[in-house]
Amino acid sequence: MKPHARTAARTLLAVALSASLALAAGCAKSEDDDEGSTGAAAGSEEAKGSEQKVSGGSGPTCVIGDYGAEEIDLAGATVGFSQSEKEANPFRIAETASIKAEAEERGVELLAANAQSQFSKQISDVQDLIAKGADLLVIAPLNSDGWDPVLKSAADKKIPIVTIDRKINAEPCKDYVSFIGSDFTEQGKRAADKMIEATGGKGEIAILLGTPGNNVTTERTKGFKDRIAEKAPDLKVVFEQTGEFAREKGQQVTEQLIQSNPEITGIYAENDEMGLGAVNALKGAGKEPGAVKIVTIDGTRNAVQGIVDGWIDAVIESNPRFGPLAFETLDAFTKGEEVGQDIVIEDSEYTADNAEADLGKAF
Repeated sequence: MKPHARTAARTLLAVALSASLALAAGCAKSEDDDEGSTGAAAGSEEAKGSEQKVSGGSGPTCVIGDYGAEEIDLAGATVGFSQSEKEANPFRIAETASIKAEAEERGVELLAANAQSQFSKQISDVQDLIAKGADLLVIAPLNSDGWDPVLKSAADKKIPIVTIDRKINAEPCKDYVSFIGSDFTEQGKRAADKMIEATGGKGEIAILLGTPGNNVTTERTKGFKDRIAEKAPDLKVVFEQTGEFAREKGQQVTEQLIQSNPEITGIYAENDEMGLGAVNALKGAGKEPGAVKIVTIDGTRNAVQGIVDGWIDAVIESNPRFGPLAFETLDAFTKGEEVGQDIVIEDSEYTADNAEADLGKAF
């Protein structure tokens, strides 16, 4: 298959227009959210302005004929959705809520499964969705590798696949149609800029890494390190350890960090949950707000509140409200229109300048 040389401008415009008109769903309460935050509800005044928007630009596209599938009416189709992680993480809560809300809004039958952070279960979940008659698949992958069994099963039945928030290591417009998500390398660079600003570009910093084996962790780490090396050579990364994108693990790792590096200057957490765990550890160690500079990525309400309270310096948004854009992409594709193979969304950021005013946009 040769990718189309034509740009995706027409499709991106249509997708962006639809996404801007649709209000995405907010999230329910996190299972481990002791702050009591519920985020912006779907369709509420607070949720306005929080929908995903497509970043400008062009790139390779895909049409249904090249993929080998046949045109179908989305309204009459069954969509299978595979969530990767247990919904104790606010990002996953908001992501699932958005997918379900958009399916309901469109009257589309949705089959949903949650892998509970077990990759082998996610593979069997998707195969089960196929067996139950899913015509289309939306997958939030736990890992980037290991998808061959699913890709083969989907290819045998010519089932289009859209992945959201993480990529799989496979060929677009052959093994899957499109990836929809953030530019994770750029997120890492923006986080580095905020860390440089907060620390004055000097000192020793730690990185709380996400889970290994996926492109989010790899790219957020690379973007951060590359920007630090480029702009702040006197800011040294002296500690790196995975916090597995989990609050409890982030707290445990930070407690170890404080023991080994009590004078640490800053902490870059590759998601909000680990950053909030770091805050808990610093509080437990008797640190004052702002004593250790913290920059995180996601945009959960608790993390944005952490900025208001002085514990967190900046949060780079990673918008989880994929429902409108995922279904708009499937709708266009199944009608025979071109869609981008990589659909990159724009992400905002929260700082001391806007955190309190924009708290309602957080999830």
